[in-house]
Amino acid sequence: MTIRHTIKTEDYHYKTNIPIRFADIDAFGHVNNAIYLTYFEVARSAYWNEIIEWDWSNIGIILRNSHVEYLKPIMLNDEVYAYVRTSRIGGSSFDLEYILIKVVNGEEQICTTGSTLCVAYDYNAGKPVPIPEYQRKKMENL
Repeated sequence: MTIRHTIKTEDYHYKTNIPIRFADIDAFGHVNNAIYLTYFEVARSAYWNEIIEWDWSNIGIILRNSHVEYLKPIMLNDEVYAYVRTSRIGGSSFDLEYILIKVVNGEEQICTTGSTLCVAYDYNAGKPVPIPEYQRKKMENL
């Protein structure tokens, strides 16, 4: 049994535009289900670069798992945005949550929700490492 909580975009402090490409559309005229993970990636990368200011030259990030819940279809000409937030911070891992919305008649409609478990990773050492303190503080402050 799934326990649902109320999804409120007001709980998110970061929002970015998601451009819809013709190649994203499937034979039924809506965004293919596999593309949603790409939209999460676009939003996540912008969030890390603009807000968290992740130092990619020092430590990478890998995804351990992803979850997507499809609520409404997204079409080619929709105006789409992603909300992103850090919802949990551990020693070397953290969770991100996403809301994809489309703007219809000036109002936001929630289309998709999701989450990813991310791990700070040292590619040279080949192992997870603690989240750098500067980035941890940026995540905590949001």
